Amino acid sequence: MSASAVFILDVKGKPLISRNYKGDVAMSKIEHFMPLLVQREEEGALAPLLSHGQVHFLWIKHSNLYLVATTSKNANASLVYSFLYKTIEVFCEYFKELEEESIRDNFVIVYELLDELMDFGFPQTTDSKILQEYITQQSNKLETGKSRVPPTVTNAVSWRSEGIKYKKNEVFIDVIESVNLLVNANGSVLLSEIVGTIKLKVFLSGMPELRLGLNDRVLFELTGRGKNKSVELEDVKFHQCVRLSRFDNDRTISFIPPDGDFELMSYRLSTQVKPLIWIESVIEKFSHSRVEIMVKAKGQFKKQSVANGVEISVPVPSDADSPKFKTSVGSAKYVPERNVVIWSIKSFPGGKEYLMRAHFGLPSVEKEEVEGRPPIGVKFEIPYFTVSGIQVRYMKIIEKSGYQALPWVRYITQSGDYQLRTS
Repeated sequence: MSASAVFILDVKGKPLISRNYKGDVAMSKIEHFMPLLVQREEEGALAPLLSHGQVHFLWIKHSNLYLVATTSKNANASLVYSFLYKTIEVFCEYFKELEEESIRDNFVIVYELLDELMDFGFPQTTDSKILQEYITQQSNKLETGKSRVPPTVTNAVSWRSEGIKYKKNEVFIDVIESVNLLVNANGSVLLSEIVGTIKLKVFLSGMPELRLGLNDRVLFELTGRGKNKSVELEDVKFHQCVRLSRFDNDRTISFIPPDGDFELMSYRLSTQVKPLIWIESVIEKFSHSRVEIMVKAKGQFKKQSVANGVEISVPVPSDADSPKFKTSVGSAKYVPERNVVIWSIKSFPGGKEYLMRAHFGLPSVEKEEVEGRPPIGVKFEIPYFTVSGIQVRYMKIIEKSGYQALPWVRYITQSGDYQLRTS
C-alpha cells in the first residue's frame, strides 16, 4: 500500500494544499507533524519518517516547502519517497521553480496534477510530458462529447503518444561521464569514481523499438568474448521505458523511447582513475610580507584529446592583497569574495604542461591559520572521450513502417567533484 494523503506545507508547517486519497487517516493529523519535526530536530534525532501513534509521516523538504505523505499502514516507504520526488520533478517542469509562491499562484493546476499523479494511494501517470497533453496552464473549456484524457494514459506505453511524425528520423546519443577525484597532499588518490549518464534526444516517427548495445563486461562474458575492451557497470539505473526483464535475461537494453530529451540510464564505476589533469603546487608564505604560489598543471590524457574550459581554483589566505600573476598559458584572476585565484585555460591538449605563478602581499599582522588550507579544485570538459572506455557498439531502430533512421553518438568527459589537497 502507498500514501493515504499528501500535503504541501509552508516553512512553518501550515498546509498550503492537500489531497486525501484514501480517507483512512484523519486530515487533522497533519497538525502533529511540525511539533514532532521541531522536537526531533532539537533532540538531534531527525529522521525522514516520523510517527505519532498509528500515523506515519514520510516527508521531504524542497526550498521553502515540506511535502508530507501520511499513512497508517505498513506502506512501501521507498515507493512513497519515489512518488514525492517525482511530484517535485513534475511541479518543477510545470512551474520552473517550486516554492510557496508557485503553489499559491497555481492552486487549480496543482490540484489537477495531484488528482492525476495518484489514485486511491497508488501512483498513476507521473510523466510530465504526458500530463502536459491534457493538464495545461491555459484555461480552456472542455467540449462536451470529447474525451479529455488522451489515449496515451490508457496505452501500455504511457510515456509516448501515438501518431508522432518527423520528416527526418534521427536519434542523438550523449554519453557523459563525470570524474570525482580526491587526492591528498602527498599525491595519493583517496577517492576516484566515474558517474556516467546516457542521454537521448529522439526525433522518431511512430512507435519505434530501440536496442542499444554497449561494451558491457557481463554481456561480453555471457557471449564468450571475455574482458576484451569491456566495461564493468555498477549501480545501473534505467528510465521506465527500458524492459528490465530483457536486460536481466541477456543484458539487452530494449525500449520504446519517449519523444524528445530524456535520460536513458545512469551508471557508476569505482575503478581507479588516473587523474586526467594533475596539479602540483608550491605555496610559500613569507612572514608578515608576502605569499608566493606556483602551480603546475599537466594533462594526463591522450594527446589527440583536448580539455576545454579548464578552471583551476587555487585557495589563498583571506588577508592577501596586491595580486600579481604570470601564466605560461591562459589567464589568472583573483576572486577575493571566495579567497581563490582562478586560472582559466580555454584549451588544454593532452600531454601538455603549464605553469602559473602568483604573488600576493600580506598585511604586517599575520592571521594564524586555524584550519588546513582548502583543496585546489579543477573544472574541465573533454569532448569525444570517455575515461571508462564505454562504447556504444550499436543502436538498432525498428519501426513497422520500415523507415531508415540515423543514430548519432557523442562522448563527453567532465569534472565532477575534482579536488587536490595542498600541504
